[in-house]
Amino acid sequence: MSYTVIIPARFASSRLPGKPLLDIAGKPMIQHVWERASESDADRVVIATEDQRVFDACQSFGADVVMTLASHESGTDRLQEVVAKLGLIDEDIVVNVQGDEPLIPREAIAQVANNLALNPQAGISTLGERITEKSTVFNPNAVKAVCDRAGFALYFSRAPMPWCRDEWAVQSDVDTLPVLAPFMRHVGIYAYRVGFLHQFVSWPMGVLERAEKLEQLRAMENGVRIHIEKACVDIPGGVDTEVDLQAVRAILAGNSE
Repeated sequence: MSYTVIIPARFASSRLPGKPLLDIAGKPMIQHVWERASESDADRVVIATEDQRVFDACQSFGADVVMTLASHESGTDRLQEVVAKLGLIDEDIVVNVQGDEPLIPREAIAQVANNLALNPQAGISTLGERITEKSTVFNPNAVKAVCDRAGFALYFSRAPMPWCRDEWAVQSDVDTLPVLAPFMRHVGIYAYRVGFLHQFVSWPMGVLERAEKLEQLRAMENGVRIHIEKACVDIPGGVDTEVDLQAVRAILAGNSE
């Protein structure tokens, strides 16, 4: 199966400025992400950035890197610019690996690409994992997903869902989750068909996307189907905060010893 990995690496970050170049175990973060992606069976791994410093750093360790506009409002917009520059055709598959995920497993990258190839009705595929703690269900930073029996997404939300009316109406303070409800956390790795990306950038922000601040809802509001598969491996979280950064530094420092 043929696919391309694109890694958006935006220098400007409100919480961690210069995030792609932050040092982790003697390498910039973006190099760790690139190395992980390069371990997958992708035909090509490309880094996309709007910053010359990131561009130069990526070239220094041998990465294929593309300079993009700084004006993009989303990572998906940046991806579309890259696929256009690369001359990819509508049927080609690209996997979006975030530039702040230095622990991303190669198995997850291959899985999400293969999932899209096996589901021609979908314009997007992504992964999910089971939620086992009630605190995660009620955490707005953990995006929840529900899907139909065939694995196609019905909705994504930061709110708790599904809402277990009977159990939580009488026992809202209980820490355990109802055993019958299919609680799923969305894992933010995507595979796209290139034709979808060209459509996406022509659509205005949707009402649901604006409310939830979730780009995938723009696709759903425009009738694009998203297939979700349970992740075949545990997928560690990315680096959003200083606490995340120190945790990843500790893990990778240990691996290098």
